[in-house]
Amino acid sequence: MHRRIMAPGALAAASLMLAIPASAASLSPGAPGIGDPYYPAYGNGGYDVSHYDLRLKYQPATDELEGTATLLAKTTQDLSRFNLDFLLDVSEVRVNGAKASFATSGEHELEITPNKALAKGTSVTVVVRYRGVPSTKEAYGFNAWLRTSDGGVAAGEPEGAWWWFPSNDHPLDKATYDVSVQVPNGTQFISNGTLQSTSSRAGWTRYNWRSNKPQATYLATFAAGRFDVTTGTSESGIPVINAYSKDLGDRAGAARASIERTGEIADWLSEYFGPYPYNALGGYVPNTNTGYALETQTRPFYSPSNFANGSNTSVVVHELAHQWWGDLVSVKKWKDIWINEGFARYAQWLWSEHEGEGTAQEIADYVYASRAADDAFWSVEPGDPGPENQFHIAVYDRGALALQALRNEIGDDAFFAILKGWPAKYAYGNASVADFVRYAEEVSGKPLAALFDTWLFQPSKPGAPAARSASIAKSAATTVQPKSWKKIAATNEVHGH
Repeated sequence: MHRRIMAPGALAAASLMLAIPASAASLSPGAPGIGDPYYPAYGNGGYDVSHYDLRLKYQPATDELEGTATLLAKTTQDLSRFNLDFLLDVSEVRVNGAKASFATSGEHELEITPNKALAKGTSVTVVVRYRGVPSTKEAYGFNAWLRTSDGGVAAGEPEGAWWWFPSNDHPLDKATYDVSVQVPNGTQFISNGTLQSTSSRAGWTRYNWRSNKPQATYLATFAAGRFDVTTGTSESGIPVINAYSKDLGDRAGAARASIERTGEIADWLSEYFGPYPYNALGGYVPNTNTGYALETQTRPFYSPSNFANGSNTSVVVHELAHQWWGDLVSVKKWKDIWINEGFARYAQWLWSEHEGEGTAQEIADYVYASRAADDAFWSVEPGDPGPENQFHIAVYDRGALALQALRNEIGDDAFFAILKGWPAKYAYGNASVADFVRYAEEVSGKPLAALFDTWLFQPSKPGAPAARSASIAKSAATTVQPKSWKKIAATNEVHGH
């Protein structure tokens, strides 16, 4: 055995080494996915973003987007490297002021290695400079950027951010936003929240929008084009900004007749779901050829096709209901999509009742009776539909049917207490289907696992005894199509991509 004798200088150096936190030994890269079973590569591990500041310039003629994104975040582990989800071309990255190295990997990953490793709990400022043409970028064989004749639009679920800003792209990481975009004079820019200011210089106009409440990345929206913009205030005092493409043609009137009722509908929904949770309202209709609508926070995106057969307030009800169910309370994982879609659909049933076009019970009876037991509709489990069926009609209609079964089981008092209490309990956060089942049992004082299992998790049509127990389709032979059904069915593809 040999004993090593250290000189004083070496001993001091060793002491310094011992002073380095033990956590330094555990430095590792952040995971390239946040842990969602449906989309393993979406989102990232190792940090949590609190704010996005996006300062961009967009040229509609060429679809070129350039600018700087500043992310404020905090590390949740000791990090040697971390990822952002992004597709455009990056020229520089800085972390806490120092240049960082970066590379791309996978379908949509931007890997960033800071100049100095980041200890857990560190506040981090990440600056990314970039440019590119979003309409030329693909991931997983598709492009979610919507190119229009007069600009471009980002409004997609479950992904859409990659095409215009680097992010931690999963609903678990919500943040506030400042979105500042410069466009040529004559072009408008629409985004979420409140319009803080506009300024013009040398042929360009800059629009500055702010979302001051936590917002999931897929709910952030970018819309540059030529719009007619209307402004107003809801009866409850919320400012309303709506925007309509100048190229909507004969659908313009129907779109306006529907979306201009946004303030009224939001006030009506607040009677069921509690106070409207944001300081801005509105909607916008760019001239896209898509078939879906999306609950982009405070200002839903609508497709012209939503109004092809005339005005349709039902689709407006659906997207505004999401401001509580999906936006205020977001999914923990994408398998919890019923929390969003089943409730937004049920809001349409309540609107039908409000408009005197069929009660929620009558619609539930019709949904149950109109689909045979061997219909593939019943093979989809709304409580965990799988990524291939995330926006299947069963998640909407069977999902709403489950809510009518719940209402009949626990009574109106408990049911409507749940509709109002749930958004308050999980406000600005995330929750799962399992969380909802527990909450419903807590409020109602009843065991409900079997009911939810029957209506949400069995790949088959609930049998007659279950239907009778839930007071569904008591007279299937005489069930008739409710007057509102065509308008409700016209929104069946609102999220179909």
